[in-house]
Amino acid sequence: MSTSDSKETARRIAKLREKFVKIYGHHPEGIWRAPGRVNLIGEHTDYNLGYVLPFAIDKNALVAVRRKSQLEPEANVLDFASTFGQGETPAVTSVKLDELAPGSVPGWAAYPAAVLWVLNQLEGLELSGLELLVDSDVPVGSGLSSSHALEVGTIVALNDLYKLGLAETEMARLTQRAENEFVGAPTGIMDQSASLMSHAGHALFLDCRSMESEAVPLPLLEQDAVVLVIDTKVEHSHVDGGYAARRDSCEQAAAGLGVASLREVSSVAELEALEDPLVRRRAKHIVTENQRVLDTVRVLREGNLKAVGKLLYQSHESMRDDYEISSVELDVAVEAAMAAGAIGARMTGGGFGGSAIALISVQQIAPVSQAVETAYERAGYARPAIFTVIADEGAGKA
Repeated sequence: MSTSDSKETARRIAKLREKFVKIYGHHPEGIWRAPGRVNLIGEHTDYNLGYVLPFAIDKNALVAVRRKSQLEPEANVLDFASTFGQGETPAVTSVKLDELAPGSVPGWAAYPAAVLWVLNQLEGLELSGLELLVDSDVPVGSGLSSSHALEVGTIVALNDLYKLGLAETEMARLTQRAENEFVGAPTGIMDQSASLMSHAGHALFLDCRSMESEAVPLPLLEQDAVVLVIDTKVEHSHVDGGYAARRDSCEQAAAGLGVASLREVSSVAELEALEDPLVRRRAKHIVTENQRVLDTVRVLREGNLKAVGKLLYQSHESMRDDYEISSVELDVAVEAAMAAGAIGARMTGGGFGGSAIALISVQQIAPVSQAVETAYERAGYARPAIFTVIADEGAGKA
């Protein structure tokens, strides 16, 4: 994290403490930080038990928490408030702990509530009422895991406060369950894992079947390179039908091939046994994307960013043509970045909007950004948000 980023985070933490006291009349017991993530490569492979290569970014959610005592009037009530978009005195969403159920909490508060719901079902754990206040600078709907940052910040806080002793992989599985069953989004385990397990300056090479992971150095600074994020401002949602439909197609493909998951398919030739051309195309993306992750890890270790860039663009082509999760805005961003000299570019995240990333030299930041903005203006699209990110440390006490 740069000095300016550290100062900004410190400013946000101080403001969060101040607002917590203003809203609840008490000081928080602590503040926890959980970063968003960029997925370098390995899209939609996580729920197919494949390989992914994300990294945590220097944009994060902050979660301030206080446990209520049993002597307080509303000892079993959970109170949620946020600093984003709500003025000086944020509204508080309240729900009784024993009334937590899918659909019981609206909006952003569903994400921390989902974590409390899943923890409340753990044997031997007795949660109390809580006061939570969250702040986040991870852009919402951008494909950078703003929702997972809220979930991870909450579970890390409660793991510390209640001394649960949960390992990072356990917290990842619990937050995945919270997202799947409480929020209703059929996501995999990558986003939570990236927020929990990443290390600064490294990508997280994660096997989503075994949950074994390795920190792979990103040789960006040494080669004067940087990752540029292009937020199209077209919001996406994992709850929408497109994401679930892709997962259904993968499950159909696995069933048709007689395997537990598409992770077990090692070559595209095996997919010829699938009769449905759409299902075959979806499965092709997963099989080839898994191989691209393995290839990217190999060339990163060699320090070959040119080869990394080629794999990123191949990944985008696969998501555009076979998995069909890109959008015209994402395609324009990727093509404009490549035409302006990017080493590689691809859409990132669940798709249907959100962000693209471009791997570029530091000297290309201004010309690539300008090229994308010009392409958007010509196409009549809203101006994108464009910014660089660095690989940051995973979640913990702020």
